[in-house]
Amino acid sequence: MRNPSPLDFFLLTLLALIWSSAFFNIKIATYTYGPVTIAFLRVFFGCIPLLIICFLNKIKIEAFSKDWIWFASIGFINLVLPFFLIAYGIKNIQSNLAAILMASTPLSATILSHFFIKGEKINLLKSIGVLLGFCGIMFLFTDKILFNENNIWSALIILLASTFYVVGGVLTQKISNKSNENVTASILIWATIFLLPLSLIFEQPWNLNPRLDSTISLIYLGIFATGIAWLLRFYILKNNGLVFQAQVAYLIPLFGVILGFLFLQEEITSKVIISLIAVIIAIYIVKKGGKIKVV
Repeated sequence: MRNPSPLDFFLLTLLALIWSSAFFNIKIATYTYGPVTIAFLRVFFGCIPLLIICFLNKIKIEAFSKDWIWFASIGFINLVLPFFLIAYGIKNIQSNLAAILMASTPLSATILSHFFIKGEKINLLKSIGVLLGFCGIMFLFTDKILFNENNIWSALIILLASTFYVVGGVLTQKISNKSNENVTASILIWATIFLLPLSLIFEQPWNLNPRLDSTISLIYLGIFATGIAWLLRFYILKNNGLVFQAQVAYLIPLFGVILGFLFLQEEITSKVIISLIAVIIAIYIVKKGGKIKVV
């Protein structure tokens, strides 16, 4: 792996901006589209750049190979469920809150990895980070300005979505010998297969009268926040490694809060700022703890 150049830091920041922009765009998409249709069109449009890259680079897509059950399972758990749950939950809360709640993913991953991934045992530093992070999340729920009895469950649904991302990541270890492009294209294909009939049956999208802003946001979510972002992630992983790419986790909640304010004029309370700081510090502590090997 090469030492990061200014271009590498720019691409890392760009990746964080694209991923964090997903939250306010999902919010805009909910103005017209239902959560199942949002999830479907997101994976459908996300497939397109991945399929093009695999075709141009002659990368075999193994979605229907002997390992199809793994691709289908990961597609359902890592894409179908979280994409649907986020779209369902974000309708009733600010997008910046969703960005902070989803930032708990590295913290949940630390706990699950302890039990299911060899060499990823939890230690004191990781424990402190996880505890601080979840305290920050719990503190956010005490904000009576942004949370009430009508939307508290929506926030919990988004937390559940972050857990499915982690479970999907653990399952991905089962096919870690395959190329990233192949895996991502394959799980996107299976997610599309799962979501298409569900969208047609439960939401009948042909009956919609879509707003232009919702449609633009939905296309952006698929092509950029899903397809292009994953390709950018592959590039960073290949040239700079996982440790460098993982630093994107610090930027996503920060950018998510800023973008929600800029594009949707969402309120930023003192408790949002405190929770955001707590979560970012917690992720940093957990990652530092990851460098300490537990025998």
